[in-house]
Amino acid sequence: MTSRSARPQHAELDHRLRRRGFLGVAAGATAASLLGAAPASAATDRQSTADRQPTIDRHGCRPIVPRGKLGIQLYTVRDQVQKLGFATVFKELERYGYDSVEFAGYTQGTGDLTLRQLKRLLREHGLRGIGSHVGYYSANPDAYTFATQLEKVCDDAAALGLPHVGTAASPDRYGRTVDAWKRAAEDFNTYGAAARARGLKFYQHNHQMEFGFAEDKPHVRLYDVLLAETDPELVYLEMDIYWAFAGKHRFSVRPDGTPAPFDPIDYVLAAPHRYPLFHVKDGEHDEASPDGYHMVDVGDGDIDYEHFIGTALRRHRGRRADHHWLMERDDAVDPAANPAGSLTSARRSAAYLRGKRR
Repeated sequence: MTSRSARPQHAELDHRLRRRGFLGVAAGATAASLLGAAPASAATDRQSTADRQPTIDRHGCRPIVPRGKLGIQLYTVRDQVQKLGFATVFKELERYGYDSVEFAGYTQGTGDLTLRQLKRLLREHGLRGIGSHVGYYSANPDAYTFATQLEKVCDDAAALGLPHVGTAASPDRYGRTVDAWKRAAEDFNTYGAAARARGLKFYQHNHQMEFGFAEDKPHVRLYDVLLAETDPELVYLEMDIYWAFAGKHRFSVRPDGTPAPFDPIDYVLAAPHRYPLFHVKDGEHDEASPDGYHMVDVGDGDIDYEHFIGTALRRHRGRRADHHWLMERDDAVDPAANPAGSLTSARRSAAYLRGKRR
């Protein structure tokens, strides 16, 4: 893990970060030292390593993602869902070796489709619905969002048998001050409580801007505010690893020019059970892009997924977190960026993560 910058000076936030267990991520010490983890014995380390090693397949390749934990965000193949329908796309995803799907809408332009029909299609193709992205705010009181139709959002997720339901919308609608993100956290706690009452987990998906700094307190990273102010028993996180690395590239220096490096994996190690879901997308370094990357199929880029996933899978104080790894490529439907097509991206990425030759 990389070293970190000096501890934030804002006293109230510092207190809350300590209370939530994220002081180490914001302040800069390694997660292990802050959590007080004692060095494992050699025997324990060997046992832990053996426990997490996936089975080597017949090609002599070792899977990167454990069996049963590979999913896909259906936004990746949205053009094919609209063109071919869920049944055909699910058949292809089953053939590629996916275990689960995350929804980005329950119809995606396919016309009328009941949740019961959608659940049956999942079952017929050996897939599990693992989560769903829902907007959390709209000025339209009839909009399908957490803020306006919270009960229906939870009803639909429960009807599909989803264990998680979340949002990829940014708290930026409140502004980019510490108090604004505290207000967002209050709303997220409300959504999390409603989800938990239905046996669900509410989660927040990040983009790169969450890792930027507050306008009123430029030494404070806004992602740290969100983590500190949300109840860890009510609000979970879906780390989009690509966007987290884009945030690392873009926000490694504070507005005053002082260094503020961070490593996305440290957030996971500090509280692994807050991260049930991950978006696995890859990128190649691109100096022409403000994000520092442009998207490619998983395994073709510069993000070291063997290291990241392998590190996240290590036992944390004797417990294993239940992580699910969801392939995504935002621009997979764009012929200019991805002429091979979205299903090809889904197939190639799955092959890489399952340790298959492609």
